Amino acid sequence: MDGNIFEKILGQDSLFIDRKAFDHAFEPSNLPHRDHEVEALVRNLVDALNGHIPSNMLLYGVPGSGKTVVTRFVLGQLLDKGVEMGQPVQTYEINCRNVDTKYRVVQTIASQLARRGDTPIPFTGWPTDRVLETLIYRMDRATGVHIIVLDEIDNLVSRAGDDLLYNLTSLNTVLRNARCCIIGISNDLHFTQQLDPRVSSRLSQEDLVFHPYGALEIQDILNERVETGLREDVLEGGVLELCAALAAQEHGDARRALDLLRISVQKAEQRAQARVDPKHVRLAQSQLEYDQVTPVLKSLPLHQKVVLFAIILNEENGLRNISTGEVYRTYADACMKIGVEPLTPRRISSLLNELDTLGLIMARNVSKGRGGRSKQVNSAIPKAIDAIGTMSGSEPLIGEAALGRYTLQGQL
Repeated sequence: MDGNIFEKILGQDSLFIDRKAFDHAFEPSNLPHRDHEVEALVRNLVDALNGHIPSNMLLYGVPGSGKTVVTRFVLGQLLDKGVEMGQPVQTYEINCRNVDTKYRVVQTIASQLARRGDTPIPFTGWPTDRVLETLIYRMDRATGVHIIVLDEIDNLVSRAGDDLLYNLTSLNTVLRNARCCIIGISNDLHFTQQLDPRVSSRLSQEDLVFHPYGALEIQDILNERVETGLREDVLEGGVLELCAALAAQEHGDARRALDLLRISVQKAEQRAQARVDPKHVRLAQSQLEYDQVTPVLKSLPLHQKVVLFAIILNEENGLRNISTGEVYRTYADACMKIGVEPLTPRRISSLLNELDTLGLIMARNVSKGRGGRSKQVNSAIPKAIDAIGTMSGSEPLIGEAALGRYTLQGQL
């Protein structure tokens, strides 16, 4: 093998002009179809430029509906205007899936306010009250309005409780020279039902719901990125439409569409082809389905695997819109066969919500009249993936459960 093995690839002409335009973290200068949401945030946060306290806000919407990118865009404009007016405004963005304890959230914000000579706050070790007192001191020292963005706030509350929200919503009662507001971002419309009434009362937030993008809206988003990120005339007809249609089927996830288009272009490049056609999109879809679903299936905890096994087993028996009662019966039967103590129906309902958030199932609430409300559940795993086989490979108990015989409800 002559020369460096990367030379051949480096010498190829790329179809990309700027690959970053297709990254999830890319911050576009234009946000198609989010004018209403931008205006709602602006009308609330403009108070920060007048030294007043903006209302707390909760932003809801399915993954990929633009909640985070819209928030970053508006806060970026707010910071620029604050500098221009000489009005101190500070913003903090915390991803609560990565920073998921009360201590770490407060420590992260306080550390961003540190100045030369301040004592560094360790990642662990201090009493939480001391970290909170340090945060209050540093906020007052900085003056102005402090806007705390808690992305995936529902994950923090489910893991660590709502004590942090109670503390943060109480900051304005102890701050003397500064003011504070909270923007929470969540995929769960029912997130606030988990909160203590005292926390909900203090939060007294404005709610803003981001609707899922439709196929035509996703096409507009892709067109914006194509102009920035790709060479001219590299896409054949139907490519953008197919990417948008496939993403619209996935609850209107714009990030899914961007991934599909980016990988489609990479597939064309790998084959030394000058244009991207719908065949490349189909190849990208297959890769994404395998890359995204398979690792998640393997990493699920045991009881989530058994619940998903119960859903798939009922679907293979011809049942659709499976009731939670039927899921639980099959789940409990499977637990008995593998010698595992089943969880309560209430806990299984929470696991179904988590599987829905992961995109492995689709669960919708239906009214039973006087019988109350129930969920109807369907698998969202692509048929090309052997979910039970994948889960069995990482958890032998699932393979053992699959060998059992079950009494299942048939399709009516």
